[in-house]
Amino acid sequence: MEILIATVITIITAATPLLYAALGELITEKSGVLNLGVEGMMLVGAVCGFAAVHYSGSATFGILGGAAAGALLSLMFAALVLGFQASQVATGLALTIFGVGLSAMLGQDLVGVAYDGLPKIAIPYLSDLPVYGKLFEHDMLVYCSFLFVALIWWFLKYSRAGLILRAVGDSHDAAHAMGYPVVRIRLMAILFGGAMAGVAGAYLSLAYSPMWIENMSAGRGWIALALVVFATWRPWRVLLGAYLFGSISILQLHAQAIGIGVPSQVMSMLPYLATIVVLVLISRDQNKIKLNSPASIGKPFQPTS
Repeated sequence: MEILIATVITIITAATPLLYAALGELITEKSGVLNLGVEGMMLVGAVCGFAAVHYSGSATFGILGGAAAGALLSLMFAALVLGFQASQVATGLALTIFGVGLSAMLGQDLVGVAYDGLPKIAIPYLSDLPVYGKLFEHDMLVYCSFLFVALIWWFLKYSRAGLILRAVGDSHDAAHAMGYPVVRIRLMAILFGGAMAGVAGAYLSLAYSPMWIENMSAGRGWIALALVVFATWRPWRVLLGAYLFGSISILQLHAQAIGIGVPSQVMSMLPYLATIVVLVLISRDQNKIKLNSPASIGKPFQPTS
């Protein structure tokens, strides 16, 4: 039972950065913008978050530093795709490449520096339970990830601002004709997505493996992009998908540890193989994708008078 509980805890830790990055991308795509630069924003958020906590000693500054770094990088993306009508796909890919290089340069002096990790917060009474108590001791970002799922679900389903965001994503021309500031709304959605990707990266360097390592996101940004499609742009399904892929990532490590007779390279690629399989299965139902995806996603918007 103790081994099982320890496994569940590591699954939660592995799923949390995927959840943050995917939720941010969900809001971005709901506005009609496809940002493929999640991987780059996560890496920059990871190195800036680690640098902030290293030089300030404050975990709060580390998290805020990661969020700010991701938002600033997404601002570059927004300037190109909203201001200069650049291709969203090409700009997102360029953002990832830029983020990889920038994070490596910024983190040169931080390689090998250790950090104790984010402080744990125990839920009163529940954390005192024998054996199971460890399931109720996590850092603040784990608890906030569940809160963000609920808030984003409520925002998209019940709030007026969420309805406007969905309207912009479904038909930016109609939303513009009704007087809504399409560019401003998309800018805010992009900045939110960048901040969430930055927090996801900061979680990697502050909690998942508390140190800075080049390319430590290891493709998680691409998995987060796939999660949005897997979830058909619904927050609760993003939560399910994040924990599904987090489970696969952790279970393949346990499989290697107990000596299953499969090459380690094959086991390491299981999370990404699962991503491909899921996307292939989902893409077979084109009607469901068209019904749930924002109709204007990836399409440039040219304001008219």
